[in-house]
Amino acid sequence: MESVTGIGGFFFRARDPESLARWYDANLGVAPTPTSYEESPWRQEAGATVFAPMAEDSPHLATATGTWSINFRVSDLDAMVAQLRDNGVEVSEHEEVYPNGRFAELVDPEGNPIQLWEPAGVDSAAQA
Repeated sequence: MESVTGIGGFFFRARDPESLARWYDANLGVAPTPTSYEESPWRQEAGATVFAPMAEDSPHLATATGTWSINFRVSDLDAMVAQLRDNGVEVSEHEEVYPNGRFAELVDPEGNPIQLWEPAGVDSAAQA
């Protein structure tokens, strides 16, 4: 069977797309969409990716109207959380350390839920 090789894009509605793109660039290092075909888009590192349809009332979706949540892998959760807090972003770290790693939660300026994940165990880069 032929299968996809990864996620090639993530597209979502925004009230102020340009401002939100700048926020993702400044706070998470996700570069804005290129303005020409000669420019390369943001590239992610290879690693574990979870694709999971979830129940409508899942707490992972944060809001009753939200239909998506994104999880970004990070290599150093403590450094990322510190960077975000230095930028005035509220971040909530999970107290529990799970077999697959550590997590933190935040929302972007438009209220979209974001989860940060520092993989461990079989999902870590060292295991990949």
